[in-house]
This record gives sequence, C-alpha cells and structure tokens, in this order.
Amino acid sequence: MNSPSVNPVFETALKGLDLIHRGKVRDVYALDDAHMLIVTTDRLSAFDVVMPNPIPEKGRVLTQISNFWFERTSHIVRNHLTGRSVEEFVTDPQDRALLAGRAIVVQRLHALPVEAVVRGYVIGGGWKDYQATGAICGIQLPAGLRMADRLPAPIFTPATKAAVGEHDENVSFDVIVEKIGLARAEEIRRTALELYAFASEHARQRGIIIADTKFEFGVDRDDRLVLIDEILTPDSSRFWPADQYQPGQNPPSFDKQYVRDYLETLDWNKKAPGPALPEEVIRRTTENYLEALRRLTA
Repeated sequence: MNSPSVNPVFETALKGLDLIHRGKVRDVYALDDAHMLIVTTDRLSAFDVVMPNPIPEKGRVLTQISNFWFERTSHIVRNHLTGRSVEEFVTDPQDRALLAGRAIVVQRLHALPVEAVVRGYVIGGGWKDYQATGAICGIQLPAGLRMADRLPAPIFTPATKAAVGEHDENVSFDVIVEKIGLARAEEIRRTALELYAFASEHARQRGIIIADTKFEFGVDRDDRLVLIDEILTPDSSRFWPADQYQPGQNPPSFDKQYVRDYLETLDWNKKAPGPALPEEVIRRTTENYLEALRRLTA
C-alpha cells in the first residue's frame, strides 16, 4: 500500500471512456459489450449520504480486500472478476497512475435489487429494530439480548437497494421473494449465509469478529448467480477486534462505524449535504481501514 499521504481520489473523469454510473463510492465505466471498469474512489458514505471529505487510501484498501475475498470464495459462488488488466483498456499514463490499485475490469451483468445482509450479532439498525419489536426484518429473536450480543445463529436480513442520497430499506424475506422469485431469493440467502460463515472463521483466526456484512449479486447471460460490487470490506461490514469485544456495549471497530459514531454527536439530519469531517476523524478512519487490511490479508 502507498502512504496515506497520497492525494485521495474523490471523483474520476477518465479519458476516452463513458461513465455509466457514479455510485456512493464507485465510478463505473463502459468498456465493451461484455466488460465494465469499476473504480473505487476514496469517497465515504454514512447513513447513505456521501461525505464531502475523501478518506485517503480507502479505495485501494477496499479493492485489495475485495479481491482477496473474491479469490478465496470462488468455491462458494462465481464473482464478477475477469482477470483482464486495467492497462488493456486504459492507455493514458495519468489515468493509469490514478487507477493503480483501485480499479478492476468486471463482467457486465444484470444486478439484482437486493442488499443481502447477514447478521451474526445484534447491533446498529438491527439492535434498534430488536428493541422496538423483538425481531429483525420479521425474524423473531430470543428475549433479553443485549447490544452486540452474538445471535444463536446468523440471520439473513435483506434490504432493498436505494439510489444515491436515499436510504436502503430493511424488508422481510417475503418482499424479496416478490421482487426476484422464491428460488432466486432462497439461493441468495443460502449463498450469503455460506459466505458469512466462511469469512467469519477466517477473520476469527486473525482476531476480528465480523458482526454483520452485506453482499450484492447479479446474474449473467445464462441466469447464473454472480457475486458483484465489493465483499467483506470495512465499508460493507462491521469488523470488531475480538480482544476488545464485550456484549452490552458498542465495540470499537475497524470500519466506518467510527465515522458514524462521530456523526451521531452532531446536530445533523442525516440528509445531504453531509458535514465536513475533521482531520482527526479522517486520519483515524484511514488507520482503521489499513488495520483491517493488515489483519485480514496478512
């Protein structure tokens, strides 16, 4: 990894390529009928709002961690990586330098409108739902759970995907069935739970608890399920240091929860525009992401 002092990348404008989507974190460019270029910037979103300050090294960390997991989970599910190099499609030297370590060439797929969330612990929005109803996404849970308690078994709690600036909505499994059909919904649930179990064991051996995570899927031209976007990163997961974990309190983490916790101290309505982040919050967030990378991939 480069030093955190490297200039962060907030937005890209690549020469000779058509930008087809700018998400909360990723810029996506068309390459040809079968391929796209995904660029992971240093943007950070919290509460579904993109913050005005980029986080140095974040895009490279997310890309490196995702590629690590994509390689190690290919026995569970196909993924969108192609093995093609960025240099095959990007010829401008400045653009190549900008993209180093933060861009991948992927298959063009049909994305499914589901956030496949798996929870192993009761925290965050799940904790709020549990306090109010005793359930998360319609799944009834045992009474008396404390904040950050481990669940009896991991649960699949899907959400619908929202546009940039809007909030993803937690929904029941039945809502997902209505959107994509029972067989596909069951396949996604089964695959997401298997991915979580595999990754949780790997992380546990390296001193990290994966409290929860989310996956995204698409289908290829043969209607086969394919894992897309990112996988098991500090943006899509809660990573807790196992040696500091205590049920009943919000644990420290190597993910963007640090930023969320800071934002909760502000008088902000959680709508765009997001507030400027102090230098200390930016620095600590970079350090947290780098620590997740070091622990998971060492």
